[in-house]
Amino acid sequence: MDDPYDFGQIAAANALSDIYAMNARPLVAMNLAAFPCGLGEEVMGAILKGGYDKVREAGALLAGGHTIEDDEPKYGLCVVGSVHPDDMTTLGGASPGDVLVLTKAAGTGIMTTALKAGVSPLAMSPVIESMRSLNGEASEIISSLGVKAMTDVTGFGLAGHAYDMARASGLAIELWASEVPLFAGAVEMASMGMAPRNCAGEYVEAGKVALATGEIDELLVQCMFDPQTSGGLLAAVPSARAAELIASLREGPAPRAAAVGVVRGEGPAPVSIVAGRGRS
Repeated sequence: MDDPYDFGQIAAANALSDIYAMNARPLVAMNLAAFPCGLGEEVMGAILKGGYDKVREAGALLAGGHTIEDDEPKYGLCVVGSVHPDDMTTLGGASPGDVLVLTKAAGTGIMTTALKAGVSPLAMSPVIESMRSLNGEASEIISSLGVKAMTDVTGFGLAGHAYDMARASGLAIELWASEVPLFAGAVEMASMGMAPRNCAGEYVEAGKVALATGEIDELLVQCMFDPQTSGGLLAAVPSARAAELIASLREGPAPRAAAVGVVRGEGPAPVSIVAGRGRS
């Protein structure tokens, strides 16, 4: 990010997301920072202020932290939260027939890579707003329906985190490429080579992901493997409650919430990517 305050807010929201993915509530956070001496106190202060404000918004306490000198600015947080074991959501709680609901649009990796190449700042506004938005309220809404399987979508992209859920649950997951909400411009930027890394081939070769040959736009596949920063929550929701949940999310904290797949009892791989709903 060009703005240090946004940088700090996004880093904090990203760190807090792990707590929300388990239906926990954040209690205490500690800063972990590495700054060059020449960065300037004003910039460092704005980064830390962004993190502090986001932690406070989450209702948690920022209890200091640790700072070292480094050539490249780095900032994150270690967060501690609390949840009753009976209320915890994990990767391994999915059941056959569950609908996969994603709460935020994907494509942050592509769009931030494009930002470095000079994409219009106006195109980044919704991306920045999404990344600095907490997943806390969405987590509460999802968990109120008794959902047991949930994760947040971050560095391994939607397909990678879906694979983790499928493996932990001992089931197969089908993702609907055309149903995944994307930021405006993400596909166009991917077509211009702005995807930070396309690891779809590695997953396919390892037998982790199967692609519906000839059906799917390759650019959409890249978007599904795009590494996210402060991405949305991915929840396996009983099919009878999915429409109700999506409506509640869209009316509240997650206007881009969508059904992006389904949990199967078995499949050609832990994750299958098909063109759309009903195309398997």
